[in-house]
Amino acid sequence: MIYFAGEGQEEFKGRLRSIESKWQKKWKEARIFEADPDPSRPKYFLTVPYPYTSGPLHIGHGRTYTIGDVQARYMRHKGYNVLWPMAFHITGTPIEAISARLRMGDEEYINLYRSYLSLYIDDPEEIEELLRKFQDPKEVMSFFASVISSDFDALGYSIDWRRKFTTGDPEYNAFVSWQFIRLREKGYVVQGGHPILYDVLEEQAVGEDDILGGDEIKPGIVEFTAVKFDAGDGRYLVAATLRPETLPGVTNVWVNPEAEYVELEAGGERWIVSSEAEVKLRLQQHQVSRARALKGRELVGLRVRDPLVGREVPVLPASFVDPDEATGVVYSVPAHAPFDYAALMDVKADPDRFGVPKEFVQGLEPIPIIRLPGYGELP
Repeated sequence: MIYFAGEGQEEFKGRLRSIESKWQKKWKEARIFEADPDPSRPKYFLTVPYPYTSGPLHIGHGRTYTIGDVQARYMRHKGYNVLWPMAFHITGTPIEAISARLRMGDEEYINLYRSYLSLYIDDPEEIEELLRKFQDPKEVMSFFASVISSDFDALGYSIDWRRKFTTGDPEYNAFVSWQFIRLREKGYVVQGGHPILYDVLEEQAVGEDDILGGDEIKPGIVEFTAVKFDAGDGRYLVAATLRPETLPGVTNVWVNPEAEYVELEAGGERWIVSSEAEVKLRLQQHQVSRARALKGRELVGLRVRDPLVGREVPVLPASFVDPDEATGVVYSVPAHAPFDYAALMDVKADPDRFGVPKEFVQGLEPIPIIRLPGYGELP
């Protein structure tokens, strides 16, 4: 840093700020950034993605909008009539989520927004009053839109503030609707179906910005194969698996005796799955209707037939079965799955403790499905 003779660092900074404010005031008085129609000059419209009004600006905003300002000033020097309006992104769930957390008394968010407000306000009582107001998302949006405008002015950006708007304005929403209607008319966008991130409580689609830690969580789709075990009375116990190739080794089917299961009418069949699985089927647009609910223990003792070999196998209890995982029904391949093997050995060792007749499990043994010379049939 180079200082003028006799000046210290703070004096130098203060002199720069006074020069800065002097010329910003002159720009504002001369209204040099206000673009009116001028047939004598070529037009140039510039837009930069609007800031989201959920908090103060950070260094990334400074980089983004400075690039836009440099471009606007460069085009003015080339003789263009430059229009650079500014807007504020106020829609979406993040601002509502902030207000919701403040309403719930979330200390982490209260302290975070107290620190944000302290960047602009010195009075602790005023800060606390604004924090109470921030329980209304409109107050969050309004405050940060105001201070961001002042910050942009302090940075000297050449914005035409007469054209200011928000993403909540009726005119803006009408324009967005018009765009999509025109694109659809021209065949550039079509309506279809595809997997999305979905909030089952709020009943709406969400993006990464809507999820706490969403930029760190990488959601994916887990695809299971449904396997229907025929109960012989018009009902099917629907298991789900990531490894359908192990079906030849099935010895039994597991259900959680304490979980709630449901019988569903589905495509002319009656499926038995967990009540949590019913919700997932509906969310994936399967047409199902509930016939009745039952406890998992009511299924223990059934004999069902596997769809591949046609072998009849028993339904047994297992507390490790998670009703919220897939269908809440698991088929057992003890020859190649340690959990299945350990659970089957437990039931065989003490069937009375599990409420299962001894003869029901006495003959159950692991069924190997892989044979390699020089190795045993069971891992």
